[in-house]
Amino acid sequence: MSGAPPLLGLVLAGGRSERLGEDKAAVVHDGRPLLERAVALAGTVVGHVLVAVRRDQVADGLRGRFRLVIDEASGIGPAAGILAAHAAEPRAAWLVLACDLPWLEAGDLEQLVAARDPAQDATAFRGARDGRPEPLCAIYEPATLARFQRTVASGGNANTSLRGWLESCRTVLLETQAIDHFDSINTRQDLQRLMSAPAGGSSAPQPE
Repeated sequence: MSGAPPLLGLVLAGGRSERLGEDKAAVVHDGRPLLERAVALAGTVVGHVLVAVRRDQVADGLRGRFRLVIDEASGIGPAAGILAAHAAEPRAAWLVLACDLPWLEAGDLEQLVAARDPAQDATAFRGARDGRPEPLCAIYEPATLARFQRTVASGGNANTSLRGWLESCRTVLLETQAIDHFDSINTRQDLQRLMSAPAGGSSAPQPE
């Protein structure tokens, strides 16, 4: 894709996991934390992956194993980590993943990257359940992130829904039959479902 902005990877790991009651990034499944799995998964399609964290998480032993970008904004949810990455590398496009997508597979990311059109604003999957864009497994181009940053800087925090932003942008939307690949671990029920899943179901590579 000659002339396209470089594509970098960003794993969002700055959440407080309040509904789950424990740090979702550190949840161990198939022998490794979900954050480690997400970073490895992103690394199958991009060569450079950062992890977005809050400033009070920098000294965390798990997060500290990765290259970090500090989420300084408050009150705008996962958008804060994406904007922090944009501020660090404003000319780059970002492949964004939540840290807690244990059913996501490498093939999903390969499909996403293959469908990327840098002339558009973003590339995302259409949710199989509701038909809306999946914002936490998506590619955001630098121009749309610059506009998003201006919206937030001007006090437009009411319009910081990533899903709403994707719906308002020129977003390449991919169809998927993978109903559960974009399910995250938000509640104890989600965690119980994950822990009862067969081991070895992940297609993400093991770290070297």
